[in-house]
Amino acid sequence: MQEINWADFEKVELRVGTIIDVFDFPEARKPAYQLILDFGAGIGLRKSSAQITKHYAKEKLIGKQIIAVINFPPKQIAHFRSECLVTGFADENGDIVLSTVDRPVPNGSKLI
Repeated sequence: MQEINWADFEKVELRVGTIIDVFDFPEARKPAYQLILDFGAGIGLRKSSAQITKHYAKEKLIGKQIIAVINFPPKQIAHFRSECLVTGFADENGDIVLSTVDRPVPNGSKLI
């Protein structure tokens, strides 16, 4: 494990966003969804691709608050431009479980 200092950690913008729309992403190499996330007035809407199809049905994702890194550069995935990185953890089978908050917080809130 490589240690980082506090200044390094402060550079990472981990923010809460609400999933407002979900689309299938058949062009992705691994099963994934395209997500539209609302990070509030200061940040706005961002798109992301997430390999979360094993644990989450599209209709159950709408309204879910997740934690994402919003200050990575955009990444082109097939014809889709991902604008943030949705975070999660791999379960025992390698399938992703989303990082979420356990109570509602304002969209755009920063992890502190």
